[in-house]
Amino acid sequence: MSENRIKILYLDDEINNLNTFRASFRRNYEIYTALTVAEAKRLLEEIPVEIIIADQRMPNTTGVEFFNVIKEKHPDPIRILLTGYTDIEDMIDSINKGQIYRYIRKPWDEFELQNAINNAYDIYSARKQLKEKVEALEKANEELNRFIYSASHDMRSPLVSVLGIINLAKADNSISDPNGYVDLIESCIIRLDEFIKKVIEYYRNSRVDADIESVDFNAIITESIEANRHRNNLVNFTVDVQQDHVFKGDVFRISVILNNLISNAIKYQKSDEPNPKVHLRVRTFPHKAVITIEDNGVGILGSHLKDIFHMFFRSNRTDNSGTGIGLYIVKEALSKLGGTIEVDSTYGQGTKFEIILPNYTQGE
Repeated sequence: MSENRIKILYLDDEINNLNTFRASFRRNYEIYTALTVAEAKRLLEEIPVEIIIADQRMPNTTGVEFFNVIKEKHPDPIRILLTGYTDIEDMIDSINKGQIYRYIRKPWDEFELQNAINNAYDIYSARKQLKEKVEALEKANEELNRFIYSASHDMRSPLVSVLGIINLAKADNSISDPNGYVDLIESCIIRLDEFIKKVIEYYRNSRVDADIESVDFNAIITESIEANRHRNNLVNFTVDVQQDHVFKGDVFRISVILNNLISNAIKYQKSDEPNPKVHLRVRTFPHKAVITIEDNGVGILGSHLKDIFHMFFRSNRTDNSGTGIGLYIVKEALSKLGGTIEVDSTYGQGTKFEIILPNYTQGE
């Protein structure tokens, strides 16, 4: 039966108070008493109590000070303070800091104290259940993310193989496709592969810790342009990088940000634009880097600007609809880095993104 009863630790330097408390409540609760702080700490290490009661005035400390000492190591038990004095400032301070649930005047009223204990235990139980549910949800979310990441990797392998076979067949003219079915299959595979890569990118961004190292913006931009140029070989790139200061940051996430924005700048060009172009500009400073990416593409409707960083948001005003993940990943990556992004766009004329990244050199 004792395992089902509320476990209470009562700290008081007066043995008569401890005996009276035990005599009054031993039938209802599982009682542990301590005359000193050292003894109370030892009991807390050995017994998982749900409620701690302490006297405010003791020879070498106060109840508030005791609660403050044990709070970090034993945050879960609900704390009740007994006091025969009107230490209003101490009471207010301890309640505001979450150190005590409530205080009760001595000599206590048995009915009032029992109600306080039962109410405190209800709070303890509710917090425990909430904590268990949060931990279960976190575990389920982690398992789901791992499954999605693993499944995405496994799905990419056959897709890439099929795409390779199609390209090989096209190269040696081994198939005839007068209706364009093979091209349609290839387009669908490329689109699906792009979506899977975004899912993997999202997982890595949400799970991988920041790795701060020297950043070469010229190298990252060049690599990203080359990786995405195939989307539209007619796009003219101009790159203006002035890296006058040593810049340190998370190369992986900076690459993710630039790759997604450059990819979009290429993807959302106007089909009838005779001179499609993308301009990239980087300026570094002791505390930050400012990056702008500007294109003369289709632009974004003003009513859509507030939504473009939401997951799975797609504009319905373009024939080249994306995955709806890229800009969300950009925003999440910037959040991990402590950076910001602003967008200025005119529908039918083009879009300009400005990114500000913190320089972690100063943190060394």
